[in-house]
Amino acid sequence: MDINSLRNDTPGTQHYIHLNNAGASLQPQPVIDAVQQYLTEEALHGGYETAAARSGDIKGFYQSCASLLGTQPDHVEYMSSGATEAYNKALSSIPLISGDVILTTDDDYSSNQIAFLFLEKTVGVKIVRAAKLPVGGVDVDSVEKLIKKHHPKLVAVTHVPTNSGLVQDVESIGQLCKEHDIWYLVDACQSAGQMPLEVDKIGCDFLSATLRKWLRGPRGAGFLYVSNKALKAGLEPVFPDLSGAMWTAANEYKSSQKAQRFGYFEKNYALLVGSKVAMDYALNLGLDNIENRVSELATYTRQRLAELPGWKVLDLGKNKCGIVTAHHERIRPTHFEKALKTATINAGFARTFNAVIDFTEKGVDWAMRVSPHYYNTKEEVDVLIDALKTVV
Repeated sequence: MDINSLRNDTPGTQHYIHLNNAGASLQPQPVIDAVQQYLTEEALHGGYETAAARSGDIKGFYQSCASLLGTQPDHVEYMSSGATEAYNKALSSIPLISGDVILTTDDDYSSNQIAFLFLEKTVGVKIVRAAKLPVGGVDVDSVEKLIKKHHPKLVAVTHVPTNSGLVQDVESIGQLCKEHDIWYLVDACQSAGQMPLEVDKIGCDFLSATLRKWLRGPRGAGFLYVSNKALKAGLEPVFPDLSGAMWTAANEYKSSQKAQRFGYFEKNYALLVGSKVAMDYALNLGLDNIENRVSELATYTRQRLAELPGWKVLDLGKNKCGIVTAHHERIRPTHFEKALKTATINAGFARTFNAVIDFTEKGVDWAMRVSPHYYNTKEEVDVLIDALKTVV
């Protein structure tokens, strides 16, 4: 990678050291231009008219998303509010009844856990969480044992938890779900754009993701992958609209045969077109190249943080990714937040409500989250370390 060229293509690097890519990345200039140009065209020509004129770019979103996931365009749909909408639409399509079991992990995203608890309260499902490995991450053997014991209707796993550098073994779990004919939902919010994703290898029925994080797309955009199995089974979200279904008679409607059945008619097409550009940008760089660069910077960050007195790196798991979390044993996070702001450094700070089970087990109530992307440099990480030293 030509890092200087990539940084020149990223205007935000001139103003901040941005190490909060797990929150939202800095967008590259082509993405910024695509969104702004589309909005200008809408203002000049009208929303419906612009969508018709730019139909090629709009269709291109589906092809680019399919290329990112190793699938076909008919199996992906754009989501207007990011990964949570995609995830909840998929979750709402599973025909859950009282007594059904959802098998998940301790490290699932907090919004997902809240959704499971809502279903427990309103539908009467039972939530079962698989055990962890000693090194961290879900124990696949535990998943298999719980599948045989509880016969869950759904297995739901977050590929990369938002609160640590952990990468969970979603492929092995996918094989188990296939063997036992169980619906399988994967949250790829923190892995899409950071590492290669192939839905056939993962073996999932649904995969949700956002554009604003590692894919460096616009905020408020996401996508959902839907398997052929789920489409043929007729799974559909709660409250489909005229985009995902057709009103065929006074008391009848017919769902789309594509993943489009999970989408809505009204979309922010400026963000959709910008998302296409963002995915193409990542595909042109190569997801393997991105993963290697991100891993290199994250490893360096963990090494530098481990050198600081009072700091403890919290990341577990055999395989780690670009999210680095650490905790100081004595000093409260507000002091570090102030120091980083003074040094024009962006990083994230998570509290217990972001990861209730994980943080409780680790004995912490907060963690600093540093997430370097490929356009960042080791020199920027060094500046972060120097800023933290001013507090200690």
